[in-house]
Amino acid sequence: MSAHPEIISTTSTLAETQKTRQLRLYAIKLHQWLAIFGGVALLLWGLSGLLHPLMTTFGRQQETFLPPQRKLDLQAIHPVNQTLTRAGVHSASAVKVIVGEKENLLQVTEMQDTPRRYFDLKTGEELIGHDQSHAIYLARHYMNLSGEAVRKVEMLTAFTPEYPAVNRLLPVYRIEFDRADGLVTYVYTETNALASVTDTWKSSLQQIFQWVHTWSWMPEQAEWLRVLLIGCLIASIVLMSFSGVMMLIMIRRANRAPGIRGWHRVAGYALALPVFAFSSSGLFHLIQYGWDQPVRHLKLSPAVDFSVSTFPVHNQWRDISQGLNVNGLSLVQTDKGESLYRLSLAAVRNNAPVSSEAIRNARFDGVGRTGPALYLNAVDGSVWAPGDRELAMQLGERFTGAPREAIRNVSLVTRFGPSYDFRNKRLPVWQIDYKAPVNATIFVDTASGVLADVTKDSAKPERFSFSFLHKWNFLFPLGRNVQNFVVSTAVILILVFVAALGLQMYFRRRLSSPRDKMS
Repeated sequence: MSAHPEIISTTSTLAETQKTRQLRLYAIKLHQWLAIFGGVALLLWGLSGLLHPLMTTFGRQQETFLPPQRKLDLQAIHPVNQTLTRAGVHSASAVKVIVGEKENLLQVTEMQDTPRRYFDLKTGEELIGHDQSHAIYLARHYMNLSGEAVRKVEMLTAFTPEYPAVNRLLPVYRIEFDRADGLVTYVYTETNALASVTDTWKSSLQQIFQWVHTWSWMPEQAEWLRVLLIGCLIASIVLMSFSGVMMLIMIRRANRAPGIRGWHRVAGYALALPVFAFSSSGLFHLIQYGWDQPVRHLKLSPAVDFSVSTFPVHNQWRDISQGLNVNGLSLVQTDKGESLYRLSLAAVRNNAPVSSEAIRNARFDGVGRTGPALYLNAVDGSVWAPGDRELAMQLGERFTGAPREAIRNVSLVTRFGPSYDFRNKRLPVWQIDYKAPVNATIFVDTASGVLADVTKDSAKPERFSFSFLHKWNFLFPLGRNVQNFVVSTAVILILVFVAALGLQMYFRRRLSSPRDKMS
């Protein structure tokens, strides 16, 4: 004889109620136990995290956005191949015409971490040791400091705490000006780019950020301990936010609780998701890169022989450039060993940004400095029809060793975005997505034959997570300042209503009498 349906229903309901009550108690105990660790961790990373938008919004910026500009006229130059042969340059990774302080110059990069060599275009004479002088000129140009005295110059071939790997570009010149504000610039001469700029105030904030946010003060020998401790603290925030959400769902109140408990609960509804987003993406980032050493993805093409480039481009320059706005010329090589002259055409753009805010936004958005490109055979002057896209795929094969069949997609990148951001400081580039055996996306610059960046497929979920959940780049269309304001406001609210009030409740409960605890 079966049990009565009402009895079965009542028993089931009681069992569910007991399980729910037990689960609710577990959530409360976990939340209370993690309060001290999660609350302190929130204060630690929240306060230090606020320094980042502070630096990007109010930190020292470059005064001039565009690189030096000058019309490219090659009618009276000394033949490039003769200049290289006379200088004993039998092979080079990059050969290009760049804008110098007084005139355009021929720039030759023989190896990645050696100073670049410069030659007078008209006479072919080498300007000995000019790379440092060129870097100083660029620093003065970008900071609008004509004739400003320089205190110290040094070439960096490795990242430093002051110039971390986030800046991507190496080698750079560190140029310290003789000023009270401690102005320092980092210049990358291959693309006439300003890699970074800082001063005493910005450097101090950066050092505090590194010490508190990433614990850079710990010795390299204790790297495992640093990652472990940071991971445990961030995990406590993740679990604390998760248990807090469980409490909000499982504990229903007819009226708002009085005092700080009520404010803390209201804040939980509004801020639980941001807390979870910040902490989970931070933990994901730590797991992905915590033990990794800084990697230099930027690589030059293997050195090739450009002395065979005998086509007298200077003799026919007027006809070649007629009707074209050519703003750059470089020597590149195909996979079949053909040397080519690459003529960069100026990108169509409106007026360059002038104000500090406009320059800051333009840096983060990205503005391509060149447009399409034309190619001429450097031996006979014939047009090389395949063009920029084909050369990009050939560079991809050169850097990856993978066959053409491994390519999934090829596209031109003219703006910075989540997959290729402003830290690379190089536009335009070609994005090439590879399937097996590479399983990665690479970015190549056809103007110099450079591998600009690499993103493995395995790293893409973390990059997406960090971009959208940690930095809130989904607000990017609203502008950099709006993004910084919204993120900073959310963090401040979390610090006040989640961390501070939560810790206050924790210590009040710990200090309360046993009788108070029972009531």
